[in-house]
Amino acid sequence: MLQLTNVTKAYGPRIVLDIRNLTIPQGTHWVQGGNGSGKTTLMRILAGINPFEGSVALNSIDLKKEPLAYRKQVSFAEAEPLYPGFLTGRNLVEFVQKIRNETNKGIQDLTDHFDISHFLPYKTGTYSSGMTKKLSILLALIGQTNLVLLDEPLITLESSFLPQLLNILNKRQAKGTSFLISSHQPFPDSFSVPTGKIIVKDQSAQLSNT
Repeated sequence: MLQLTNVTKAYGPRIVLDIRNLTIPQGTHWVQGGNGSGKTTLMRILAGINPFEGSVALNSIDLKKEPLAYRKQVSFAEAEPLYPGFLTGRNLVEFVQKIRNETNKGIQDLTDHFDISHFLPYKTGTYSSGMTKKLSILLALIGQTNLVLLDEPLITLESSFLPQLLNILNKRQAKGTSFLISSHQPFPDSFSVPTGKIIVKDQSAQLSNT
């Protein structure tokens, strides 16, 4: 369970988010909101990247009081990932593998599933936007975190890859992994029915089961 209490975020005088109380149960939730509504800011707060006022706790572990324990539970794929161009995809995979204590077999299964082994030896500065997106989602799925945050995972991906992506997300969801997925696009019919929606608007966020 994810609990947000008195969470506020402002950029200068502009308040972007002001969430008094939001409880998100385990499951898969579709984060919806218009451009500039604060969806990405919310995701980056939950990932432990953006500073904020208030309290965020996952499974009773408070982000500010126990930052390392909290972050061990969460992984994140950004909408527009950007990596140091001199690093290879393999460098990044091995780095996250070490942090998440993933086995070599687990990594091999993921890279085979994503069909990206052929470009991992190359520097990320040479990647197309689609290749970078695939890499970012793969990195978020390394290991067994309790919560996976995917910000606009469907953009820049070729349509032929979506069945593979949805297949692995469905399997992870069935094993108890929770997902928060922001998207302007509707969920494909092949994806498991989301537990609920999180509507981000008017500087706040509310849970909806419809």
